[in-house]
Amino acid sequence: MDNRSGKGLSFVKRIYLPRVIGLGIGLFSVAAAVAPLSLPAWAWGLLLFNGLLWPHVAYQWASRSAAPYQAEQRNLLLDSLLGGFWAAAMHFNPLPTVTVLSMMTMNNVAAGGKRLIMHGAMAQLVGMLLASVLLGTGLQLNATPLQIYACLPMLTLYPLALGWVCYRLAIKLGEHKRRLSALSLTDSLTGLLNHGAWKDLLRLSFQACQQQQSPAVIALIDIDHFKTINDTFGHVVGDGVLRQMSEELKRNLREADQAGRYGGDEFCVILPATSEVLACQAMERLREQVASYHNPQLPHLRISLSIGLAAFHTDLQSPEHWLEQADKALYSAKRRGRDQVNSAQGKAPPLRLAYPD
Repeated sequence: MDNRSGKGLSFVKRIYLPRVIGLGIGLFSVAAAVAPLSLPAWAWGLLLFNGLLWPHVAYQWASRSAAPYQAEQRNLLLDSLLGGFWAAAMHFNPLPTVTVLSMMTMNNVAAGGKRLIMHGAMAQLVGMLLASVLLGTGLQLNATPLQIYACLPMLTLYPLALGWVCYRLAIKLGEHKRRLSALSLTDSLTGLLNHGAWKDLLRLSFQACQQQQSPAVIALIDIDHFKTINDTFGHVVGDGVLRQMSEELKRNLREADQAGRYGGDEFCVILPATSEVLACQAMERLREQVASYHNPQLPHLRISLSIGLAAFHTDLQSPEHWLEQADKALYSAKRRGRDQVNSAQGKAPPLRLAYPD
């Protein structure tokens, strides 16, 4: 929170507008309350400074600080101290006093919670004692019509401004939460679903197939000899191959298909509402497009895929059993020479299907 470019600075910016509005309209409430009293000129100067200039001084002071968050906490305490000062200066006139102090407390609640409320209350007491020493004590319990009207803007506009700031903050927090949720489900290198998120979808797909008797196929995809690629060309190139693989998956799959990075050089795909033949065609096209990839800077780099497929059928006992069938098909594709698509259902040689024009 105490950095110059992160949350500390954003906190300072968030406080700026409510302070400008609150102290600007609060100036009228205090001025109306102290007008009948004989305040010295310096007190009127302080009042004008507090209402018109202090919000901008406080913003510059905190934003230029090495620790903006801590600096703004200090500014909030100074706000409370001055609020207490004016409460005593206007001889605790009930309506203006309650208006000013309650707005200060509301701001402290929104900005710092219980801790800032307590510190703010202590600062208000210090301000009251300071005003009593400098300006003398008194008690004015009657509010004039002018003082009542002068408090109305503070009672209406400031809560509106503070509520708007809190609303915008809630919107931003909701956006951050959605982004964090997406990051928790996503593999950072490829942008695909991570292992855990894909397994969760597999369980949901298995249940949907059981309940609706709908077809679906899962595919496990392995980049052939990926360790050799890493050892020969380096891990940076290896990461590039993984990213290229994820891009090919995104280009070749339907919107309803769910692709993920299963781990290392293995990828996984759920193809709902798909027959085994269509799934073989889709994976064969993916294999061919990946095999045709050429990097002009690395002319010797070749990429091939081994792919195992498993269609849903009623004999499957669990999602893990379904995944095991696809894993066996993948293993069979590797054993038969790699660079091919193999189905768990058939004992026949791997499919090499052409696409219709």
